[in-house]
Amino acid sequence: MTNNDLFLNPNESGSKFMPLQHLVEYFNDRFGREHHSSFRPFIIEDGAVSGLFGPIRISSIFAPLRETLKPAAILGHTAQISVVPYENQHLNTNDIDNLVINPIRQATDFESIINFDRLCRTVHMLNYLPLSHFQGVLFLEVDPRHILGIKQDHGAYFEEVIIRCGLETKNIVILMAVNNQYARYHHELINGLENYRRRGYQLALKFDYIAMENQSLELIAKLSPNYVCLSAQHLDRIRDSAMLAKLHKLRSLVAATGGKSIMRQIDQKKPASLARHANFDLVQGSYYEQSPVPGIDFGSAHIKVQAN
Repeated sequence: MTNNDLFLNPNESGSKFMPLQHLVEYFNDRFGREHHSSFRPFIIEDGAVSGLFGPIRISSIFAPLRETLKPAAILGHTAQISVVPYENQHLNTNDIDNLVINPIRQATDFESIINFDRLCRTVHMLNYLPLSHFQGVLFLEVDPRHILGIKQDHGAYFEEVIIRCGLETKNIVILMAVNNQYARYHHELINGLENYRRRGYQLALKFDYIAMENQSLELIAKLSPNYVCLSAQHLDRIRDSAMLAKLHKLRSLVAATGGKSIMRQIDQKKPASLARHANFDLVQGSYYEQSPVPGIDFGSAHIKVQAN
């Protein structure tokens, strides 16, 4: 019996286990109760879990986070979604009757984002279980609209998912993209993220180089996140003689607030060199997967968990 077969059930003693199939059934049952529907959005095939959301099927990709100076050392993983079309969705007759007899208000954009975020994170948690033996952290992105759409108790719904999977909130990092579009709502976003923190979650902010301005730096100083991520995706196209100095400034600010700096999406040698020279703590990207690092026997490449 492998690690994929059985997982701890927090409602039982430490010697009891819950099969992955039972977890999938539990979350399908929960979805049905919450939405008064017989539709079951979670599917398990070949040991991988995927979720159905309208015409798409969502699966998980996990990318390892490495220590900059010791890339063989993996601190955790970032979860990303893999999406494929799904055309086999059928409503049960009872669901159709329910829509006709009890017409419901059209879901708002925020409600759709919240439901989509929750579905994705549940899929990621279930697929992450075989990797949890790393004892590292899992970064899960949350849309800023989700945080603004929930007025209180941020993280309560997802905490139940985490506990049911036998894990703890302290190993989950809530990752939010810093976007100038939400600059007016930094106060509300900070309050929402602090709600996650009070429940034991770690926090992370991510942004592009072009967003590295005073408002972003002030947000870091106010929130003191556990991690700050910078995308390296377009660094090779940016002509900025002060780039290294700016990266040093960012790294110093993050360190001063007690956090760790991460350079993500490193696909070339140049940003990998920048990350080292700017003393970033962690790195992630295909550059490190192209040349296998000695001593890594699992997680050396992007791990794609997808049921076809």
